[in-house]
Amino acid sequence: MTIQHVNDTSVSRRSFLKKAAATAVGGATLLRAPYVFSKKEITLRVLGTHVTLREAIRREAEKALGFRITFEAGGSARVLQKASARPQSFDIYEQWSNSIKMLWRSNAIQPIDIERITLWHEVNNLTKKGRLTPDAKVGLGDAPYKLLYVQPDNNLGNTTTNQISFLPYVHNVDSFGYDTRVIPRGIAYETESWAWLLDEQWHGRVALINAPTIGLFDAALAVTAQGLMTFKDMGNMTKAEVDQLFQILIEKKQQGHFSGFWNSVPESADFLDTGRAVIASMFSPAVADLNERGIPAVYAAPKEGYRAWHGVMCLSKMTQGHVKDAAYDFMNWWLSGWPGAFVARQGYYISVPERARPFLSSQEWDYWYEGKPAAEDLRGPDGKIAVKRGSIRNGGSYWRRFNNVAVWNTVMDTYEYSLPRWNEFLLA
Repeated sequence: MTIQHVNDTSVSRRSFLKKAAATAVGGATLLRAPYVFSKKEITLRVLGTHVTLREAIRREAEKALGFRITFEAGGSARVLQKASARPQSFDIYEQWSNSIKMLWRSNAIQPIDIERITLWHEVNNLTKKGRLTPDAKVGLGDAPYKLLYVQPDNNLGNTTTNQISFLPYVHNVDSFGYDTRVIPRGIAYETESWAWLLDEQWHGRVALINAPTIGLFDAALAVTAQGLMTFKDMGNMTKAEVDQLFQILIEKKQQGHFSGFWNSVPESADFLDTGRAVIASMFSPAVADLNERGIPAVYAAPKEGYRAWHGVMCLSKMTQGHVKDAAYDFMNWWLSGWPGAFVARQGYYISVPERARPFLSSQEWDYWYEGKPAAEDLRGPDGKIAVKRGSIRNGGSYWRRFNNVAVWNTVMDTYEYSLPRWNEFLLA
């Protein structure tokens, strides 16, 4: 698939960077990111999903940056469609790397200048090279580094240039959550398996995400783990493989195996909270939310490997002038430390983890990043106890989790072909 983009040549250069010195705090270095404060009153419009567009983040960003910020959060499919069709409706778009192909092809976003990303040199190698450690599996599909750099011919690739298609920031590995009051707790990487989503024991109590570029892979991992079919390349399925996959899924749905399909993180948590489902494909914040509610949900570490995703922050092609300056402020702020610590408490990682570390207690860092037992009760992003003392994060450390990526969220060559099949599945 060739991804091309028409360069926006009206790039405003009427901005400047204020560099702030690093300040040593308690032996750790805490850097205040250099922000660009616009001289006009502006409003920065951010379009994205409930995953990171949280009110606490918006308030903190406004306080730190000094201008008005609005968040418009929605389901992944809806906001992607809006962003692709109406770039004038947002200034910054944030979602996942599997949206980049569609945004770039529709000419909805403009390149980001690396020179204006202050901490670019600290962004880790997961995005830049595809691995955190030399022996890690890159994973099938669109590993984000393949789509990062804007090439001289306006395609996207992994050859380093001075422009990028997105700012790398939050990321995680996804799997499924399950209610341990019903499903016996498994062993990470040994007994926990994607096959559980199709296990007849949980017939009628299984929920999936309603997102073709995500749910498709959750389902593919499940049917593979159940031994129902195999793929030559799960990251780029053939039409015949797509047909076979949906034949299996539609038959399961008609038999009543699935209890529903969720469109947002809060909705996925409600599926388990109400008992409508006991197992569901999920994002980490939903499990953190359930734990805060007192529901002993576990986020699985499947032996087959995770479905991974990487957050992308993009500039609308229509964003210019003082608003564009503010957009760079916002992107730099996201790498400055506080936001990375906030999302760590909902189970997410940031591309500059050492910047987040001073904003986390040593107990939080050890639990969320190092995979060590919680030395004390830990609070989630809403301030409630989400992790009990002695708990160990399922799947282990940041590095171990990203060493076990099976497939990345991807827009395949057969994406357009798979869409009507996905809708047929939903309506079956």
